[in-house]
Amino acid sequence: MSGDRGPRVCVAGALEALRADPALALVLVGQPGVIEPELGALDDSLRSRVSIRPASEVVAMDEKPREAIRRKKDSSMRVALNLVAAGEARACVSAGNTGALMATAHFVLGMVEGIERPAIVAAIPAEGGHTYMLDLGANSAATPEQLFQFAIMGAVVAADLGARSRPRVGLLNIGSEDIKGHELVQAAHRMLQSSRLDYVGFVEGNDTFTGAVDVVVTDGFTGNVALKTMEGLAQMIAGALRSEFSANPLRRLSALGAAAALGGLRKRLDPRRYNGASMVGLAGVVIKSHGSADATAFAHAVRVAGLEARNGVPAHIGHELKSQAA
Repeated sequence: MSGDRGPRVCVAGALEALRADPALALVLVGQPGVIEPELGALDDSLRSRVSIRPASEVVAMDEKPREAIRRKKDSSMRVALNLVAAGEARACVSAGNTGALMATAHFVLGMVEGIERPAIVAAIPAEGGHTYMLDLGANSAATPEQLFQFAIMGAVVAADLGARSRPRVGLLNIGSEDIKGHELVQAAHRMLQSSRLDYVGFVEGNDTFTGAVDVVVTDGFTGNVALKTMEGLAQMIAGALRSEFSANPLRRLSALGAAAALGGLRKRLDPRRYNGASMVGLAGVVIKSHGSADATAFAHAVRVAGLEARNGVPAHIGHELKSQAA
C-alpha cells in the first residue's frame, strides 16, 4: 500500500513474479477495495495462488518508526509481518518506509539468536556478476563484533543466493594495507582473520566493482553514503550519455550504430535487476524494495524473497554464527 508508486505498481510486480514462478503463492496485504481492481482478469490458475489480507491502515513514507509501531497496529506493513511471525507467510516484501519496516520487523519477528543488530544487504553490479554489500543503512555505527556478524550474514546471503559456495569477504577501509584504518575496523579485521570465513582482508571502495570479493562489509553510515553515491554516479553517466548522443544529427546517427552496445550496457547495469535489499539478522525473511521501483524491479524483490525463504537464510545465519563460535 506504500512506496512512491503505491499498489498499482506493487501488485503488477507481484503478479509478474507470480507468473514467472509456478511454486509461488502471494498474500497481498492492504485495502481490498484498492487491491482487487489491480488484479485485473487473472486466469483461475493464477488467481488460486493469490489471496488478499485486509489491513485498514498505511504507514506513510515520512512516518517516524516508533509512531508506526505504536499507532499503526493494523497497517499493511504490520499485518504482513504478523503473517510471517505466525508462519502463514514465509517472507515479507515492502516498498514502504525503510525505518518503519526495520523497526516493526525487529519488534514483531525478533532477532536470530546471537545476532546483535540487523543489517541491510543488497547486490551491487560488479565485474562478472555482483558484489553483496552491508550494512547499507540500518546502523549508523557498528562495533567490531557487529562488523564480524555482518560479515557472517553477508557470506550466508551470498552463498544462498548463488554467488559461490564459499564467498570471499572484504572489510571496507581507506586502504588495503594492514596498518590502515581506525581502531574499530582494526579490531574487526583481527576477528575476521581468525574466523573460518574466506576473508581476504581490507578492501577499498573500488574493489566493490572489480569482482575481487563477493561481500563488502562496513557500517551503515558508510555503506549508505557509498550506495547513494553509486546511484548518483550511475544517473549522471546515463544522463551524460543521453545528452552527448542527442547533441546533433551526427551524434544521433552514431547512437544508432552503438545501439547494440548501449543496450547491452543498459541491461547489464539496470538497477531493476538488483532491487530487493535483505534485512538480515531478523528471525524471518524481510525484503525492502526501493520506494520508486517499477513493476519489474518489484518483481525482482519478490524473487529475492522467494530465494531467501526457500534457502532458510535466517536459520542458516544462526547455524553459521554458532559454527564460527565453536
